[in-house]
Amino acid sequence: MEKEWAYLDSGIQDAAINMALDESLLKWHSKGEIPPTLRFYGWSKPSLSLGRFQKSSTIDLDAVHRHNCHFVRRLTGGSAVLHDNELTYSLVINEQDPSIPTSVQEAYHVLSQGVLEGYKNIGIAADFSVPEKKRDRERTSICFEKPAFYEMVVDGKKISGNAQTRKDGVVLQHGSIPISMNTGMLFDLFRFSSEKHRERKRKAFAGKAADIAQLTGKQLSYEEMTSAFKKGFEDGLGIHLHPFTLSEEQWEEVHQLAETKYSSEAWTHNTSKERVNNGEASRVHT
Repeated sequence: MEKEWAYLDSGIQDAAINMALDESLLKWHSKGEIPPTLRFYGWSKPSLSLGRFQKSSTIDLDAVHRHNCHFVRRLTGGSAVLHDNELTYSLVINEQDPSIPTSVQEAYHVLSQGVLEGYKNIGIAADFSVPEKKRDRERTSICFEKPAFYEMVVDGKKISGNAQTRKDGVVLQHGSIPISMNTGMLFDLFRFSSEKHRERKRKAFAGKAADIAQLTGKQLSYEEMTSAFKKGFEDGLGIHLHPFTLSEEQWEEVHQLAETKYSSEAWTHNTSKERVNNGEASRVHT
């Protein structure tokens, strides 16, 4: 029997609203106010999202402003992601749900089945990555430079990025599904020891990542993507999705969180440890 989930297509929003809405879904689900929920969304401007524990010193803030990008820190960990021409998904589900493994890696495997099926629906035969131990120890500030466990790959190239956190008894997973990637902008946003190093990394990136436009020769619309991946999640997770619309009060809560947390320098530019050391943790909702 299919499980009932809520489905929210919140459309195109700015970076702070997008992150605040994901956190709000987690909070509302933990309180039993909403059922398990799948959300799709896009970005009003190119936006660089930093992992929760990632140092902002790796980012060239002058370049962020020069490219007119939004800059935000996620609730989840991992490396920085440039969100631009993509479909982004998020989902929340109780971590005690019988379908959710206690292992983080295995939970990725279960919940990412929807992403895998979505790719199949647009004609891409993706597969799950299982990184070698040596490669997995390599560090990078840029998410798409290497796949993590159970992310999507085609011919060894990473095609999507996912991140997960568990808080208040709820699993939040969200991910980036790029239709096309602006690698010129992407590598401009990071600090490198030299321009030669930047160009070497930029050129190598072509062998490590791919996007939907490259793989299909098509520029799919946001509507085509949501249709394909909505069915993908229903089939991959064995669920039935029914429409969910935020109330005026819920939107007010999201906007307040976006303003007080995700638009604040205290949250965006400092890691958790730095926020505590600087006495700033009390001024943002954590």
